[in-house]
Amino acid sequence: MCAIHQPNLLPRLSTVAKILAADVWVVLDDVQFARRDFQHRARLGSFADGGRARWLTVPTHLPDGRATLIREARVVDAALSQRRVEGVLREQYRASPTWLQLAQRLQAVLALFERTDRMAVIAEASTRLLLDLLGWQGRVVRSSALAAGAGRTRRLVDLCRAVGADSYLCGTGGAKYVEHQPFTDAGIDLRPFSVPTTGVWADARTFSAVHSVMVHGAEPVRRSVEARRQAEGAVVEGSVG
Repeated sequence: MCAIHQPNLLPRLSTVAKILAADVWVVLDDVQFARRDFQHRARLGSFADGGRARWLTVPTHLPDGRATLIREARVVDAALSQRRVEGVLREQYRASPTWLQLAQRLQAVLALFERTDRMAVIAEASTRLLLDLLGWQGRVVRSSALAAGAGRTRRLVDLCRAVGADSYLCGTGGAKYVEHQPFTDAGIDLRPFSVPTTGVWADARTFSAVHSVMVHGAEPVRRSVEARRQAEGAVVEGSVG
């Protein structure tokens, strides 16, 4: 089962859950960078009652302007961005009992600012941090290393084929434009994917998954995500039968 998604900075739980439900995540790094999307920013809630939500943004330079691909976007000021990421996360969540657990894992991501200025690499690492925290053991492949045709749906089908997937998890955003027939012709099962809207999932489409982990704890979120993954697996198994 395959999930295909751009590298996001500390992505939302809805995105993380989709990857966790898959066997392989194709990091879509060879499409156009979108400043108003989540490739270089994350929306954070607050652990404190009444605390304000805020955006965590890494200033990013696009060498080719609007035509810049995600993998070519560059961090503007690595040292400042490194301090900002750590500082904003600490300010929002240091009161959480889970903060130290996150802070330890965050060090590997912060260290990347000293070794690369590629925003996609840092965003991918921040996603891997959350995937590891929630126990995912799947495979990660970058789309730029795979051959794929033009056109939104054709590209997705070709990427699924390239990694040997027979099922594709399609989120609510992709469902608005993905054509079903090319998947059917390729023998790939197109699986709609969505998440609940209560409990751990209440802010799944609003805030970074970090927020859910800080508020509810890593283990409760892990159990909820695992239950969602097993439910998805049961649906797929039932459809095959």
